[in-house]
Amino acid sequence: MDNATLKERILGLVPDAEFQENKQFLTFIIPPARMLDLAVALKTETDLAFDFLFCLSGVDMIKFLEVVYHFESTIHKHQLALKVRVADRENGSVETVSNIWRTAEFHEREIYDLLGIRFNNHPDLRRIFLEEDWKGHPLRKDYVDEVNIVEL
Repeated sequence: MDNATLKERILGLVPDAEFQENKQFLTFIIPPARMLDLAVALKTETDLAFDFLFCLSGVDMIKFLEVVYHFESTIHKHQLALKVRVADRENGSVETVSNIWRTAEFHEREIYDLLGIRFNNHPDLRRIFLEEDWKGHPLRKDYVDEVNIVEL
């Protein structure tokens, strides 16, 4: 499947997705409420068959937080990037995809630990790097480190 066909296919599954120009990956911004249904379709529909979640990361964009997913179909040799914007910086959440792609389990924990985005229905959502009583999320741009005082 070429990128033009894949683009039409994704927009057919999520008509309110926003296509984002990107030279490397076919990229879409997906509403948080639509991510889980799309994830199931990406994995299970034979013409898509995105069987490999090769990168999952979180980004603080100041006005919102973002979860970025990079997928590949090892069968069809196509790739896709999805972004989910989380407007609520204090109580932001997204559905977990760890029950679809097992590799997401630790990546979601890392994003939760360092950015504070919760992953609903995650099997073991707890800090992975920092101590449980750590205050704040160090990858947020508004995080203040009183001990090391690192400022940009």
